[in-house]
Amino acid sequence: MSAAPTLDPGTHEPPDYLQVQSSAEFDELRRAHRSFAFPLTVAFVLWYLGYVLLSSYAGGFMAVKVAGHLNVAFVLGIAQFVTTFLIAWWYSRHAAAKLDPKAEAIKSRLEGVTLRKEGDV
Repeated sequence: MSAAPTLDPGTHEPPDYLQVQSSAEFDELRRAHRSFAFPLTVAFVLWYLGYVLLSSYAGGFMAVKVAGHLNVAFVLGIAQFVTTFLIAWWYSRHAAAKLDPKAEAIKSRLEGVTLRKEGDV
């Protein structure tokens, strides 16, 4: 039975986070995240505020019956929940396809540097 190697956390230098933060690959990761998250966040906030404003100032429109006892307000309220789940699903797919591989590459590079420093000691 072989034991897993133990690493003393105090024997190696931590990664240079400022250098990582200023690297091109970190900029690319940040750009990939921001180009997806910021526009989608703005769109959702506007959609939510639109619903709130309609509820506050367009009561007649929101009270219009769509089917049976269901009115426009109810349909738009349910659509808020649906879009929330769709955005979460879409973001998880985006992160898995675009962000996670880039973050893993940065992490692997940092761990490789850290392990080499430990091996040198």
